[in-house]
Amino acid sequence: FNLEKIMSTISNFHIFFGYVLHAITLAVTVIVVAVPEGLPMMITLVLSLNMKKMMKDNILVRKLEGIETAGSINILFADKTGTITKGKLEVKNFISGSGKEYLKLAEITPYKDFFNILRLSLLYNNDAHLEKEQAIGSNATDRALLEFIKDYRTDNLDLKRERIIPFDSNIKMSVTKINIDGPLYLIKGAPEKILPACSFYYDEKGNIKKFNNNILTRKIKEMSKSTIRFIALATTKNQVKTPINLKNLNLVGVIGIRDEIREEAKESLEFVRGAGVQVVMITGDAKDTAVAIAKEIGLLKAEDIILTSEELEKMSDEKLKLLLPKIKVVARALPQDKSRLVRISQELGLVVGMTGDGVNDAPALKTSDVGFSMGSGTEVAKEASDIVILDDNFLSITKSILYGRTIFKSIRKFIIFQLTVNLCAVGISIIGPFIGIDTPITVIQMLWINMVMDTLAALAFAGEPPLKEYMEEPPKKKDEMIINNYMINQIIFTGIYSLILCIIFLKTPYIKAIFRDGNNDLYFMTAFFALFIFMSIFNAFNTRTHRLNLLAHILKNKGFLGIMFFVAGVQVGLIYYGGPLFRVTGLDYYEFLFVLLLALTVIPVDSLRKIFLRLKGEIGGV
Repeated sequence: FNLEKIMSTISNFHIFFGYVLHAITLAVTVIVVAVPEGLPMMITLVLSLNMKKMMKDNILVRKLEGIETAGSINILFADKTGTITKGKLEVKNFISGSGKEYLKLAEITPYKDFFNILRLSLLYNNDAHLEKEQAIGSNATDRALLEFIKDYRTDNLDLKRERIIPFDSNIKMSVTKINIDGPLYLIKGAPEKILPACSFYYDEKGNIKKFNNNILTRKIKEMSKSTIRFIALATTKNQVKTPINLKNLNLVGVIGIRDEIREEAKESLEFVRGAGVQVVMITGDAKDTAVAIAKEIGLLKAEDIILTSEELEKMSDEKLKLLLPKIKVVARALPQDKSRLVRISQELGLVVGMTGDGVNDAPALKTSDVGFSMGSGTEVAKEASDIVILDDNFLSITKSILYGRTIFKSIRKFIIFQLTVNLCAVGISIIGPFIGIDTPITVIQMLWINMVMDTLAALAFAGEPPLKEYMEEPPKKKDEMIINNYMINQIIFTGIYSLILCIIFLKTPYIKAIFRDGNNDLYFMTAFFALFIFMSIFNAFNTRTHRLNLLAHILKNKGFLGIMFFVAGVQVGLIYYGGPLFRVTGLDYYEFLFVLLLALTVIPVDSLRKIFLRLKGEIGGV
């Protein structure tokens, strides 16, 4: 180095200040490019774009972190009613206390006194009501019972409900007091709670007779295997303060209700299980009914475990942790069972998804990693949840998991692209002065590169489509780093190749000789600027897929193509019209073609990397 020249420069303030200002500006620009400040914007973009797509699939995202986490779910507790089934309950039969089965109400109406007791039970111990001949309000069970009896109501019968004890999921029954020839308590609930409390039953003539529980219990158990659930109806004239330890009830009968299974439930279940997600069906149904439904949708295998709420309550946390991987059904479930299952799963390090629609489900929805409330559920449940499933469909929950995985992968693709460009841009800016190139990339050029790799790349990768193949991969671990080995491999390999290509371009006399001479090598430096941008464009295609076919599913993200063509178009415009501001001048056909072909080499080189990984058995991907 020349000491005399250095001292001369320092003594000349204007020249010295110019060098210092240039150095500071370049340093700040390099820092701006080096720091991936576009990542927060990318996350916001990818979430907002996918939220619009999800709305079309009946998925409303309330909390952004919920959909991010959905892709990592490895255990999902799913309500049966309305999620796996259609939630449109229909009465299938009525069985009297004697064990006789009736398929239609018309078969019972000839028995006037008996039918009147049944009608009172269905109409008055019911919180649903009719509006334009349509049962609305309350819950699906009450609506189904009202639909069953609505054609046989009478305007002359207008009794007051003097006292109501609403349905309690813990005691599994409800009570309504009316006054007809004295006080009469109408009781409705789970057969296993009501039948043992019945000492008598109404026969078809309305007479009260001694009740034998065994006959009806056997019949219910047998019919439950055909996915029918039962509701028991009883009465008493004795005062009921609380529906606990009831005795000497008069059984009216049991009503069989069936909820049709969704056609897509089995396929959706297989889809989500193929993604490594354990599905546990939570239901208030009896064990036999729950098992029948689970078998019909293909949820149960020979070694799987079915528990009732009572069995779950007696089980210690330690034992539950051991059995959890094999538990597939929880029958007669209570809200507190959901909260406990969430806690146990999280203690095992699992990412938990929980569905719910009632007020009592709110604690479990809130404590789970991803809470799915139903569109038909209560506002309390929706407020506690992360995602609202507008159509109450299990398929939509499956799609939520897929979207979660897609978002995570889109973010990873963007990171690969950005860090590869960073590595090359920062590397050449630092190495350039040491190899005799004072400013290989100007400040203005660096800002355009920064725009390409931040804003425009974020828009391009944010539109990546949800692919079913993502559901063939196991869930991401809770503590998994966002940058995995595959990403490090691609960033370093492609980044270093791009950097070496840039150095070779700048320092090879043969390459320099291809371009026309110009003031300060203007044609040559224009070509270098073009090389850098087009190399980044081609590398974006490498980044978006781990396949050798870079155009796989490209039409599902037309925005990506549009943005890449836009960047290429702007770059061509800058080359010919950017002038001194961008330190460029127009290239001729052969100069431009040479730059384009040289930039294109990043594709076959990265393909060699992909082939090498495949030969090693590492198909890879983000």
